[in-house]
Amino acid sequence: MLHLTKRSLPLLATALLAALGAGCGAAAEKQGTRTPPPVRTQEAGVPLGLPGMPPLLDPRDVYAADRPGRLSPVVRNFPSRVYVPNTNSNTVSVIDPATYKVVETIPVGVQPQHVVPSWDLKTLWVNNNRGHTLTPIDPATGIAGRPVDVHDPYNLYFTPNGRYAVVMASMDRELVFRDPHTMRTLKTTPVTCYGVNHADFSADGRYFIVSCEFSGELLKVDTESMEVIGQQKLPFGGAMPQDVKLSPDGRTFYVADMVADGMWVLDGDRFTTPNLLPTGKGCHGLYVSRDSREMYVTNRGEGSVSVFDFAQDRLTKKWRLPNGGSPDMGGVSADGRVLWLSGRYHSEVYAIDTTTGEQLARIPVGSGPHGLAVYPQPGRYSLGHTGVFR
Repeated sequence: MLHLTKRSLPLLATALLAALGAGCGAAAEKQGTRTPPPVRTQEAGVPLGLPGMPPLLDPRDVYAADRPGRLSPVVRNFPSRVYVPNTNSNTVSVIDPATYKVVETIPVGVQPQHVVPSWDLKTLWVNNNRGHTLTPIDPATGIAGRPVDVHDPYNLYFTPNGRYAVVMASMDRELVFRDPHTMRTLKTTPVTCYGVNHADFSADGRYFIVSCEFSGELLKVDTESMEVIGQQKLPFGGAMPQDVKLSPDGRTFYVADMVADGMWVLDGDRFTTPNLLPTGKGCHGLYVSRDSREMYVTNRGEGSVSVFDFAQDRLTKKWRLPNGGSPDMGGVSADGRVLWLSGRYHSEVYAIDTTTGEQLARIPVGSGPHGLAVYPQPGRYSLGHTGVFR
């Protein structure tokens, strides 16, 4: 399939269709990829995105809606908080970022893994993986609601049109498509890899890439059909892929790998074998800056954060936490000035200045802090995880 250009996402439909029909067959077969359904086009010949998906604000930058202070009216009056799921304590620590203090501890279900903003931005869902529930938190009040029964919710995403919630059922080896409000099961898609984990969507929303951490594989999933259309084994012994993030121009997926100690650089359209970019020991989380120029890469095994420059296509800096640590999952503050990360093995949270890399605070929380959510954040809707906004 053709690359998306930097200048415009929805261009060259005719060439794209030709590539689907003729040029992709050999490459797709080589990677074990079934040819996806034809891209539907408008009368003017411009390829459509996923039906119902809000159009990108800027086809050159999928994160254009995430600029500092660009808060949706839905979240504008929510108090600024950092919600930290403590996997071993079965709680969520709530931090006031103005004081760097824990202001509340919320009991939740067994083994909470991630705190996930809903597509409509109105709810935070706590993924109680071994408790087989989702706990809703009202971000306006900070009050937790009645848990909803959902089996094996390791991670949670939402399709770009808001039609489905997608539960990453890691141990069940399933992608479970659910109603995004009631969480009623609508379709279950079995997978043959182990440990479905993290994901991100293409710029047009028509497919998403999923990491399988326990078998070192990647999946490509068609959003509309909810079927796996591609699968490949990463070319590294013992590979353990983690977070997945799309580049601002929509051309490249980056996949953190905790064992390969770097990011896999993937052409999602073609789904050919990716290249490895070393970052540091235990590469784990990926977070794009508010200006879309850089990406913060957490190296959990060495207590550092690598900074990747998109325009230069290279790592430019490495920030090391004083006295070490285990930076894992997190997010960027609404103003873009602070990177918040959980310290997975140290029962703490780190606040890092995104200009200097200086540690601003080190905050004690419960045991096993994991996928924390900074909320609210700019953006029109959420794709899930700890806050991937468009």
